[in-house]
Amino acid sequence: MKPIIHKYLDSLTLGYVQKFKNMATVPLFAPGDNGPEYLTLQDALERQVLKITEIDKSGSVPELKVTNTATQYVLLLDGEELMGAKQNRVLNTSILLKPQTETIIPVSCTEQGRWAYSSAEFSSSGHVMARSIRSSKTQSVHESLRRERSYKSDQGTVWNEIHELSAATRVDSPTGAMRDVYESKASELAEYEKAFKAQAKQHGLLVMINAQVVGFDILSRSYAYQQLHPKLLKSYAMDAMRQSSKSSDTPSVSKARAFLAAISDCTARHYPSTGYGDDHRFEGKTMVGSALVADESVIHAAFFTIAASESSDKMASYQQRQWFRR
Repeated sequence: MKPIIHKYLDSLTLGYVQKFKNMATVPLFAPGDNGPEYLTLQDALERQVLKITEIDKSGSVPELKVTNTATQYVLLLDGEELMGAKQNRVLNTSILLKPQTETIIPVSCTEQGRWAYSSAEFSSSGHVMARSIRSSKTQSVHESLRRERSYKSDQGTVWNEIHELSAATRVDSPTGAMRDVYESKASELAEYEKAFKAQAKQHGLLVMINAQVVGFDILSRSYAYQQLHPKLLKSYAMDAMRQSSKSSDTPSVSKARAFLAAISDCTARHYPSTGYGDDHRFEGKTMVGSALVADESVIHAAFFTIAASESSDKMASYQQRQWFRR
């Protein structure tokens, strides 16, 4: 593991366990705000300094064009959903856009049944992809980086898992849009938002479902996390809503600490980021993760629990599809 990431994780302070239904969270606190200052997607769109479009009139499913006219960096978060243009997309990785630059970014489609303009530019849907789909997408991006050093996802798997999410939540979307699931479940998701409010100076959250750790997200700056807290919380809550309360175990901070400690056993690789900094990738028998590092600071890190069989099965499926495409 890269020493700076290990040191950063060791420096975190864990808050008290908060519980609602079958989901529990542990607030994560860092010693302070570090690294370059940046705007979030929400900031940049509200200030009208960010323009996100198809790469050209025809469009390309796995790519979008982003123009940052601000004099500041802008952080786009892995899994954040963009809506509009020819179809809704999500970010395949976290990207720190340099000031006053134009960048082609890697994305995945979250609306299979539409390929027609609904707007000239993209806006924020207000959602982050459901944790389970995000975890799967992260695994396929890892494999793409290893094979061809690109941030492509397995688009077929993303569509299939969105379909499964729609079926599990009994939401019928005419275009197979992930956003329609979130909008249909808005009142239920609002209950989780009310139960798990962001705390002062909080930098991230670790989540347990049925008393088992499923993952965490943490950002370098508290103000950024405060803005992204509702999106990230709903991402995990969507998974919790799909699972019945079947565990008699008790969520605990010790489980959270054990998960963070196990990250040091992961295999680590790093690649140049699409934007500013380096993209670090981690894989273990039961977890997968990534961390964007810039100016010797961890800008965003996200790790998810996976089953060992799930990891091997999905990678085998991905490799088989790549072979047939040759």
